[in-house]
Amino acid sequence: MKIYDWSTGPYPARVRIALAEKNLASRVRFETVNLYKGEHKTPAFLAKNYSGTLPVLELDDGTFIAECTAITEYLDALDGTPTLTGRTPREKGLIHMMSKRAELELLDAISVYFHHATPGLGPDVEIYQNAEWGLRQRDKAVRGMRYFDSVLRGQPFVAGETFSMADITVIGGLIFAGLVKVPVPAECEALLAWYARMQERPSVKHRVTMSEPSV
Repeated sequence: MKIYDWSTGPYPARVRIALAEKNLASRVRFETVNLYKGEHKTPAFLAKNYSGTLPVLELDDGTFIAECTAITEYLDALDGTPTLTGRTPREKGLIHMMSKRAELELLDAISVYFHHATPGLGPDVEIYQNAEWGLRQRDKAVRGMRYFDSVLRGQPFVAGETFSMADITVIGGLIFAGLVKVPVPAECEALLAWYARMQERPSVKHRVTMSEPSV
């Protein structure tokens, strides 16, 4: 398998964490796609992923799977023992609900802020920017942080009692928030404590240092 990504990117981080949690890093080769040079928007890359986003998983038969949730679903199911996406219908429903909320209310909102209200990836890539919209999305992300803080006041993980894809998505959001200097409000004590614990997980701590192992 091959993964096209950008090693420090918050969306690629989601898949790198999933790979580590499933002990699959040794089965993957990483190929860097330079975001600041706009390599993700070239015709060659768009042929792999119509959306022009990272990461993308390429299977040995030439199949391309994009979108972090879809890639995580695939990786989690490979060994027949899903640990990140749920085992029972109830677990699956809760995990997917919370992961989608994390995308909408936090991670994607931070992404819009980055692309519209900061220099983003630079003038050669950021063809259109709407700063007002970006700032509104930054504020939405902060509201999302407060929501997840309320969730984590009552349970140890984002979707319940165990670490899951939903936690990975919130981690991605907070990684992105840190990169663009959008701090978690100090009163979000549960979220901050949870994130401190998550940063100690080997899968999170070592996500950027993954090498390019052979298939």
